[in-house]
Order: sequence, then structure tokens, then C-alpha cells
Amino acid sequence: MPPARTREEESAGGVVYRMIAGVPHFLLIRDSYRNWGFPKGHLKKGEAPERAALREVSEETGLGALTLRGDAGTIEWYFQFHGRRIHKRCRFFVMESPGGRTRPQKAEGITQCKWLPSDEAMDCLSYENARGVLRRAIDLVGGGAQGPGGHGPEEPPP
Repeated sequence: MPPARTREEESAGGVVYRMIAGVPHFLLIRDSYRNWGFPKGHLKKGEAPERAALREVSEETGLGALTLRGDAGTIEWYFQFHGRRIHKRCRFFVMESPGGRTRPQKAEGITQCKWLPSDEAMDCLSYENARGVLRRAIDLVGGGAQGPGGHGPEEPPP
């Protein structure tokens, strides 16, 4: 039997930030495997990556009124799923959120959302390729300033 071909998948996601006391805080989500990353998902047929990223972030986090601020780059990786090799590419966009509480999409395995200043977000991310995306977002946002954490696991103080 010939080896199974690699299936190609395209996704888009968002590196969402909001300013808290003049310091950018970045939104991380935790999946059902307890890994921390950014909201993302598959493109629908004919859907532009920017639109898919906005849709997926809104669906997975419950946030609305998001504003695109720039491109954070593309990452790719390979994995096995049900015995099939998958090559996934995900393009990330930097988005600003003016406010609102998150509502993790539990049906999709999103178990928690939290806002963190850049240094804490960098330490919390589960994957190195996601750290590269966050570095590009920090450069775009101008988030070199580090802020104090301690805002709790879910939301910053009002």
C-alpha cells in the first residue's frame, strides 16, 4: 500500500491585545490539552485569512469589536491525526480589543482565556513558534514595556 499523502490545512488566528494602565496585555487561550496559545481556526471556502482570523477569535473567545492592526506572520507544523499526516499553516493577525469579557468556547475545547503583559504571555505560551508570533506582535504594538501581572486568571480588573 502506498504511503498516505500529507493533507494540507490553512488556518488563521489572532494575537489579541488591549491596553491596561498603558501596558499592552495579550490574550491567551488554553485548549483541552492544557496548552496555552492564540485563538485560531480553519478558513472557510473562499474566506480571506483576515476575515477568518476575526471570525475565529470572536467565536473562540466571545470578544467583539476587534480591530486589525497588522500581520504577525505565519507558522507551520506537522502532526498526526487519526493516522494521517497533516501539514498545517496558520497566519496570525494582530488585533486590538477595546474591552469586554471573554467567554471561552468550551464546545471547541477552549477551557480558559487570560490577559497577560508581554513577558508573562511569552513565558506562558506552550509552543516556541507561538513565541515568534508574539514577538512580532509586540514589535508592532510597541509593547516592550512590561507591566505587573496579578490580574487573576480570567480578566483584568475593571
